[in-house]
Amino acid sequence: MFSDKKRREFAPEEFREPSHHPNRTSSRPDIKRTTIMSKKAINVRVTSMDSELEFAIQSSTTGKQLFDQVVKTIGLREIWYFGLQYTDNKGFPTWLKLNKKVMSQDVKKDPTLVFKFRAKFYPEDVAEEIIQDVTMRLFYLQVKDGILSDEIYCPPETSVLLASYAMQAKYGDYVPETHVAGCLTADRLLPQRVLGQFKLNSEEWERRIMTWWADHRATTREQAMLEYLKIAQDLEMYGVNYFEIRNKKGTDLYLGVDALGLNIYDKADRLSPKVGFPWSEIRNISFNDKKFVIKPIDKKAHDFVFYAPRLRINKRILALCMGNHELYMRRRKPDTIEVQQMKQQAREERALKVAEQEKLTREMSAREEAESRQREAEKRMQQMQEDMERARLELAEAHNTIHSLEAQLKQLQLAKQALEQKEYELRELTAQLQSEKAMSDDERRRLRDQVDAREREVYTMREEVERQTTVTRQLQTQIHTQQHTQHYSSHHHVSNGHAHDETATDDEDNGERELTNDADQNVPQHELERVTAAEKNIQIKNKLDMLTRELDSVKDQNAVTDYDVLHMENKKAGRDKYKTLRQIRGGNTKRRIDQYENM
Repeated sequence: MFSDKKRREFAPEEFREPSHHPNRTSSRPDIKRTTIMSKKAINVRVTSMDSELEFAIQSSTTGKQLFDQVVKTIGLREIWYFGLQYTDNKGFPTWLKLNKKVMSQDVKKDPTLVFKFRAKFYPEDVAEEIIQDVTMRLFYLQVKDGILSDEIYCPPETSVLLASYAMQAKYGDYVPETHVAGCLTADRLLPQRVLGQFKLNSEEWERRIMTWWADHRATTREQAMLEYLKIAQDLEMYGVNYFEIRNKKGTDLYLGVDALGLNIYDKADRLSPKVGFPWSEIRNISFNDKKFVIKPIDKKAHDFVFYAPRLRINKRILALCMGNHELYMRRRKPDTIEVQQMKQQAREERALKVAEQEKLTREMSAREEAESRQREAEKRMQQMQEDMERARLELAEAHNTIHSLEAQLKQLQLAKQALEQKEYELRELTAQLQSEKAMSDDERRRLRDQVDAREREVYTMREEVERQTTVTRQLQTQIHTQQHTQHYSSHHHVSNGHAHDETATDDEDNGERELTNDADQNVPQHELERVTAAEKNIQIKNKLDMLTRELDSVKDQNAVTDYDVLHMENKKAGRDKYKTLRQIRGGNTKRRIDQYENM
């Protein structure tokens, strides 16, 4: 009746595993194929966020049988969040009914039936509810796609933060030598609305994303996906299905159906609901053609009525209300045995992964420390070599200076001897002059000229001797200074060598349904106590605020959208998703229904 025809995975690189099947002939290594043929087969293709599955089914195959085969193939156990979606013959997206035959539903009867495996319902708190990593991955990819395609409004600064976690989930730790400018060109990083709203080029966006990416060092890919979802679930449009409705006055509004209840929005604002009803306040839901009636638990309140443009929309609203209500109540009751077992298994698997990650982190840290010590040793060795070369040059210069001084001293000695000889000759001439007073005038003038000449020679030689003496003293002082420097440098090299050896030695050791009954109407509304991830983490909040101010300086005001304006108004007023939720649930049910009907 049912056969698994083939499965083709085209997961993003961060989730792709290489194929090792010896009989596979696909030219793509990431495609897995298994073929089991059946007679009178109907071809079915199911695409999830990271894989493509192809099956052969029979005309009698039910939606549940197809769904079970899909979740079995991908190894998913948290099946209550997901469903199979198709485009019906009128072009509307529709969820496959599991209790009916596939071929009896309004599926386009093409040669191959095409379905999307998608999350139909969302958890209230991903950190508390999602058990399996495969579930986390599917939610992460679907939410990320919704943000990047702008189906979920995300502020610019938050988009950058989410992009940094997406890079950690895809590539692992940021490595400056590998992840250089331009390496993220092929990645979808930010919504097109954000890219067109600021006067920044791709490299400037990359630099901001990489700055935060580097902060996620040692975060595993699963942890990065979880952090992404923890931030994304605080976005106002996260997990909300919107439907166009009218109240009794004929006012066009939006109905939002999500994990926490029903909310009413103005037509121009899908960020901030105006009235809200938790699932625990709703007793019964029903529709009749385009009219939808919600009966509250509060018997003093009248029915909450709205009108949808088409009957099929009311059918879809009913199905979403039933599923979300069931999950809302289930979360507020003890886990089933199956869920307890799943959680225990998940805890054990994650503990093993944490231990492996810690071991890997220790090994990486030890390697980095060893590499750092090696680099430091090489740096010190290079410094020592440079110091030794400088000392060698200083020593050679000192030797040259000493040789020069010795030549100067020798020259000075010769000059002194010449001076002494001239002084002796001067004394002789003077004595001769004194003793020969009886000489003729011509002889005395000749002798006087000789004495004057000798005096000038002596004077000149004395000046030269004094100059050379001064030069000699300067050279002696210079030699003394260089000898001191040489001694200090030699001592400094030895000290560095000992410190290096000691450091190295120290480091070596390292349609209608009843929903809520009277007994369940007082279940706790934990969502009213929640705060956003940014409010919990002051560091993230400060970084987001700083980036907001930085981006404001390069914003193109002409590219600002209506939802950007609404977001900025909410932020200025101090409103966020959970503060708004507390506000719209204020007062009793009757007052809130009256408020809705007067919109």
